[in-house]
Amino acid sequence: MRRRSILFSLAALLALGAAPPAGQQTQPIPGMVRVRLVTSEGNIVLALDTRRAPKTTANFLAYVDDGRLNDTLFYRAAKRTGAPRFGFIQGGIGTDYRRMLPPVKLEPTSQTGIRHTDGVISMARSANPDSGTGNFSLLIGPNPALDAKPGNPGYAAFGRIIAGMDVAKRILAKPVGGGRGAMKGQMILAPVKILRAERLDGRPQPTRGPKPWLIGR
Repeated sequence: MRRRSILFSLAALLALGAAPPAGQQTQPIPGMVRVRLVTSEGNIVLALDTRRAPKTTANFLAYVDDGRLNDTLFYRAAKRTGAPRFGFIQGGIGTDYRRMLPPVKLEPTSQTGIRHTDGVISMARSANPDSGTGNFSLLIGPNPALDAKPGNPGYAAFGRIIAGMDVAKRILAKPVGGGRGAMKGQMILAPVKILRAERLDGRPQPTRGPKPWLIGR
């Protein structure tokens, strides 16, 4: 009974956009699939919302289960002007088209109800709303500008950090420079390695397609 109460409380906290209490992230969370990102700065554990953002979550898990996020990078740290402790970090496959799966259709915040609050994971995309693939952002501090609004589809939020926020903050604090366009001055000068991404709940469901990025290794 106590365990059921704890799991219910975790689910409620996640639905409200609040981080679960420390020490309660080790149990499965109803409606969520946990993923561990093992990085050169430490581990980050995510809880992905399979109920409210099923397509975006399934897309991310395909990259995890195929190993497409292994040996990739956190390459961008976008610090908020005037408040550099806040912003977001971006990582994933970058421009490595060998790792890319077909893009996923946008699940906007107006549809899912998952807002861009502190600790949220959001699918990166280009100007085309339905262009999300294997790149993602982790928010340090809220960013409501990424939510859907009339005339602006926004971005797809699909889960949140449940452990390792200190690691995300360290990555955000890395020296940056270079880049161009929207990313000008935001590229991490010594990118942080994503050594591997591991599914912690359920059985992996790899796409079983070819893995051209492994050729020659």
